[in-house]
Amino acid sequence: QVQLVESGGGLVQTGGSLRLSCAASGSIFSINTMGWYRQAPGKQRELVATITSGGSTNYVDSVKGRFTISRDNAKNTVYLDMNSLEPEDTAVYYCNAVLRAQRSSYLTSYWGQGTQVTVSS
Repeated sequence: QVQLVESGGGLVQTGGSLRLSCAASGSIFSINTMGWYRQAPGKQRELVATITSGGSTNYVDSVKGRFTISRDNAKNTVYLDMNSLEPEDTAVYYCNAVLRAQRSSYLTSYWGQGTQVTVSS
């Protein structure tokens, strides 16, 4: 069994900052890409940022220069530092990990339960 547990969401004013964390646990052999996605009410889930095991990052254009993704491979944890938050960033943020579980020969995508981020104007 593999679990992704997120933390760090909340309510913040425009221009504020938040840090999201997501820890993967369970029968994990190795983790490839970890990332953050978000889904606002009435909208499709969209990619926010991803990071490979080697540290290569990718961001959606709307968060470039404001959000930073990082990971601690020893702790199987990924972070999302969000600065200069805007009301348009309001959404449920989901953690994702593409990993190989123990006793498995293929990669599987796992999702966290989601954490609410609300930015007030």
